Amino acid sequence: MVQHNEDIIQHILKRTNSQNRDNISRTVSYATYFKHNPEVRWAMLASLVSRNAGYSMCDLKGDWLPRLLSRDTRKHLFLTYERANWLIFQDAYPQLLIYEYSKKQEEPYFHLLRFFGVSTFMVQEWERFWKEKDLKRICTSLIINEQHVIEKPVIEDGFYKKRIFSKVPFLLQDYMHFSTVLFPVESGEVIGISVHGFKKTKNRIETGKKLYTILFESEWSEEILSFADKVTHTGSRHDFETYIYPGKKRETPFLRMTFPIIEHHRSNTKDWYQKKVNTEKFYEPIEPIEPLHRVVLTDWYKQKQRQLKIGILLKEWMLHA
Repeated sequence: MVQHNEDIIQHILKRTNSQNRDNISRTVSYATYFKHNPEVRWAMLASLVSRNAGYSMCDLKGDWLPRLLSRDTRKHLFLTYERANWLIFQDAYPQLLIYEYSKKQEEPYFHLLRFFGVSTFMVQEWERFWKEKDLKRICTSLIINEQHVIEKPVIEDGFYKKRIFSKVPFLLQDYMHFSTVLFPVESGEVIGISVHGFKKTKNRIETGKKLYTILFESEWSEEILSFADKVTHTGSRHDFETYIYPGKKRETPFLRMTFPIIEHHRSNTKDWYQKKVNTEKFYEPIEPIEPLHRVVLTDWYKQKQRQLKIGILLKEWMLHA
């Protein structure tokens, strides 16, 4: 039995490391997992949020942002996106695989999660899900967990704090809502919400819950899932902009032709969940999302893209005037 458990652990570690190579492999792995385990809705949500991380990464080497941000700032922004998304996958994917294995064996194996540095909070939540099959709660639990997983190693880390979160471009982006999570559809519309107050864990969790509502409980659900299934993720915003602006020339590159594979290490796996953390408050229903037309961000997106480009052109004009 001990050897059997060891074999499972090694197999899951191997699969996790091979699928956590870069943004593309993470995005595809989440979506593939959801196809086989549609009750674990967080996997599809994670895939779509991962697509957005890819767009933000490729923007850094596109036609416009290099004209606004220094090489160092762009390098550090890329590392921030990459580190956060790597950490979330490294923590979450073993959980998904353990659940899948438990399903096949028809008995829970969640006791093995501790070998992957998974929080006791998630062990309890998976055991609860096994009995109750509450689809929404397990998704919310994974959202709560992922945001606590990145809190200390990314949001509160001295390197990222100094070089990213206190820098003017980040504060400006946060204030101007240039940072958004977008769910494109084939009609050319863009559904989603703008993210602000990113540094607060509660805000990031609330954002995740709102995205869940749009993805699985709105009139757009079917179209969003259809787009994700049909359109291959390359990391480039061009993947969906070609539906918004037919015939538009490419302004952002393919991710795998642009960025190297980054080697990561996860040194501190101290459990974030302690008695003083009140997690139940995060399960409270979110306020109703703005009238549904407000989550159609197509015009808003076009306007923000214009503002960004005009701002860059003005900056260049003033420098050369």
